[in-house]
Amino acid sequence: MEIHWVNGQYREDERIFDSQFEVHEWTDSLYQDFAYCFFRKELVGYATPDIKVIDYLTKLIPEWAEYVNVQVILHRDEIQVDGKFKYRIWTSYN
Repeated sequence: MEIHWVNGQYREDERIFDSQFEVHEWTDSLYQDFAYCFFRKELVGYATPDIKVIDYLTKLIPEWAEYVNVQVILHRDEIQVDGKFKYRIWTSYN
């Protein structure tokens, strides 16, 4: 099954946020994108150069999945793209 990557559709995807408040506001706004995929039982992921976003999503994604009665398994990694690090998080199901 292919992962639906949420990033790439927003200008903030490549941003490194200055504060935890900004990280919280941005990641919280991604709920609709993730919930839509949860309802459809699709694998969903996000990639960013800001590790703070991934750390926050690590806490939020299980909560979001629980809201829609879905059990997910989280995966994280980091890759290099054009000499810059990208951090990724994605879901799978049992």
